[in-house]
Amino acid sequence: MDIKKAEFVSSYTRESMCPKDGRPEFAFIGRSNVGKSSLINMLTGRKGLAKVSGTPGKTQLLNFFNINDSWYLVDLPGYGYAKVSKSQQRTLAKMIEGYLARRVALVSAFVLIDSNIPPTQTDLDFINQLGEYNVPFAILFTKTDRVKKGNLDQNIEDFLEALKETWEPLPPHFRTSSTYSTGKTEVLEYIAQILKTLPS
Repeated sequence: MDIKKAEFVSSYTRESMCPKDGRPEFAFIGRSNVGKSSLINMLTGRKGLAKVSGTPGKTQLLNFFNINDSWYLVDLPGYGYAKVSKSQQRTLAKMIEGYLARRVALVSAFVLIDSNIPPTQTDLDFINQLGEYNVPFAILFTKTDRVKKGNLDQNIEDFLEALKETWEPLPPHFRTSSTYSTGKTEVLEYIAQILKTLPS
């Protein structure tokens, strides 16, 4: 897939306010500081499309991007970020849950997992929550350029092993690096294949 057009549409505070044109949506979500904005910019080939911040937890709205006038990339707030107030945590959780549980146009979610660290219960719990919502998803292991290959392989293997306790078969998964565009072709092709299966 070639991305010839990628532009910011708008931000929304709840699912019911999101676009109603029925275009398929692919949502990107992960723990704060997982490299989501950098990954979105890498995939779209637009360096400043998603705002990259050194401050975790910066994304606090449902951000929609128009891709090729045919589908939406949706940048969701990060989960598991403790350095906001309890009320703000509840607000963000409700926003995310409302989108994932009720969004009819949502075709697939991409869950970003930091490949530098061992599996976390926060990530595993969120993925199991997607199962409760019946949301198809794939896993994107991020920052693969920042860890030695032996450690990288071990972290990914450990995460997939942990997933096997509740998932069979395992979801599709990809290794990515925003620095070297690792995984870009594979992820975009995966999206293209899904789009081909949708009714026109």
